[in-house]
Amino acid sequence: MAVPTGTLHLAAAIDGDGQYQAPYYVELARLAEGGTLDFITLDDTFGPPGPGRGRLDALAVLARVAPATGRIGLVPTVTTTHTEPFHVSSSVATLDWVSRGRAGWRVEVSATEAEARLVGRRPAAPAGELWAEAGEVADVVARLWDSWEDDAEIRDTATGRFIDRDKLHYVDFEGAHFSVRGPAIVPRPPQGHPVVAVAATDPVTWQTAARYADVAYVRATSPEEAGRIRDELRGRAVAHGREPGALTVLAAVAVDLAMGRARTGTPRPRAARRSRRPTRPADLRCTAGARWNSRGLIAVRHDAGTVNGFHITVSED
Repeated sequence: MAVPTGTLHLAAAIDGDGQYQAPYYVELARLAEGGTLDFITLDDTFGPPGPGRGRLDALAVLARVAPATGRIGLVPTVTTTHTEPFHVSSSVATLDWVSRGRAGWRVEVSATEAEARLVGRRPAAPAGELWAEAGEVADVVARLWDSWEDDAEIRDTATGRFIDRDKLHYVDFEGAHFSVRGPAIVPRPPQGHPVVAVAATDPVTWQTAARYADVAYVRATSPEEAGRIRDELRGRAVAHGREPGALTVLAAVAVDLAMGRARTGTPRPRAARRSRRPTRPADLRCTAGARWNSRGLIAVRHDAGTVNGFHITVSED
């Protein structure tokens, strides 16, 4: 899942509250792919769902979506709190193999006592500590992917050898929050390093985003504010020895289709009604001004120095 620079990027969330059937997510993913979006995201959390509701695992859902799509990037949310980095590494690498090199992951933390009680391993911690830990997870996950050299798999039928052991390496990571020896048990992902995304919509996340993310979503009410946040993130990235262009910055845009239709007095299209049919990506691009006015959207799109594109979420309330 490459994220080339210099072009306008569009991504969309395919979150489905209360949706438990694969066809729902497959159809949304195919619509997004047909609409030439760069990638789709699927949210996840350790938080308890609402009354009478459940939640599917985002990684598992997108592993099901992967064989039904051919080009679009697949980016599930992965919560690093209460989760072993070794398991994160294995799961995301597996998605990259299943999708033939189209996987990414959005780093998220679990900050509430209610979520901590669901797991039962430790109490909730302050946000700053959780995001520092999330950065360590992103670091060690990349090291685990690198623990297999590119040609470690030999698949020698005659001798029965699958791997060259000399090309697998311990990572021996010692951090403030955990230690990992390695090597990984899943072969090095096709991409080497699947794309890392961070929703940098709160300053507490900025340090982790600047140091480890390939893609950052920012929330702003104007092109100027988006540009300031982008500059802040890229300045921090440079302080960590990264190239400023290594961080792709997308503006997070909330699209309220119901609000847009209510203002005009026209009925909502069938795809936007509360049903099991997904909203088409073409509709997303046409109605994205519902909460961020169209003048601001166009200005950001054509201002080459502001953001690289948009991450769109849809509300139908």
